Amino acid sequence: MAKYRQNLPQLSGSLFLTDGGIETTLIFLKGFELPHFAAFILLETEKGIDALKEYYQSYIQIALDQGVGFILESPTWRANKDWGKKIGYSDEALAEVNQKAIQLLTDIRKRFENEKTKMVISCCIGPRGDGYNADFRMSAEEAEKYHTAQIKTASRIEADIVSAFTMTYTEEAIGIVQAAKKMEMPAVISFTVETDGKLPSGDTLEDAIEKVDNATDNGPVYYMINCANPAHFMNILCKDRPWIQRIRGIRANASLKSHKELDNAAVLDDGNPIELGWQYKILSDMLPNLNILGGCCGTDSRHIKEICLRFNH
Repeated sequence: MAKYRQNLPQLSGSLFLTDGGIETTLIFLKGFELPHFAAFILLETEKGIDALKEYYQSYIQIALDQGVGFILESPTWRANKDWGKKIGYSDEALAEVNQKAIQLLTDIRKRFENEKTKMVISCCIGPRGDGYNADFRMSAEEAEKYHTAQIKTASRIEADIVSAFTMTYTEEAIGIVQAAKKMEMPAVISFTVETDGKLPSGDTLEDAIEKVDNATDNGPVYYMINCANPAHFMNILCKDRPWIQRIRGIRANASLKSHKELDNAAVLDDGNPIELGWQYKILSDMLPNLNILGGCCGTDSRHIKEICLRFNH
């Protein structure tokens, strides 16, 4: 039975950390091959499971040291039908691997959670298409039907929330929220933006959040921004705008490169952890409800530690 699904502790406003760029860390720093950025394949071997445990524990230790909460995000960003098929996974195999992912996080929570460091389990959902462009689009109805399988699996086990990351256009986000509502699962939507602060679809972040809220009756429990450097979106954040209140989380890239540049990069750009930490400190003054801090491409535990230290003091 899900522990926090009906009472998410991160909504209290207390500080929660999450992890960094899981795929870039495992590929560039740990030497794993992840076809199509699919970290979930590591759940199929003991070596892979051990690597995932080590990965999560490196971040959990920061949360324990600082006495803050932690959101355990499953390695299932690519564990949907189209991406799974490219790697050779059937629908049944995908359901099984999503279950394995949540079970791994459940075991980790049982080992490390304490009263100060509450741990929320999130089923990570990725886009049907590419996470860096919006060339392939579905209607909201198509997106709801497409993502229902993964959300249904999460709803039947111990996942507390579903979190859709690197959303590039609004219709897919709307469909995910609609599917989650039918499964009585809290849903989080995280948009990505280009260097101009707009979604790959061309929508402004304000328009995207308002479109999803209007279509779903304020369905998402909150919004996040991921896979962009803070410098790409700081200038669009206006404290007096109502939509700003809906953003609780940031999972930024350390790199200043565009999505296109990152897509073609042969080496990891891990930016500057200290600089990223100070950028999050600035964001804390611009986003009044910001309390969920993590990283995306190029970030690792060094970055999250700096972010937490700057934000927490």
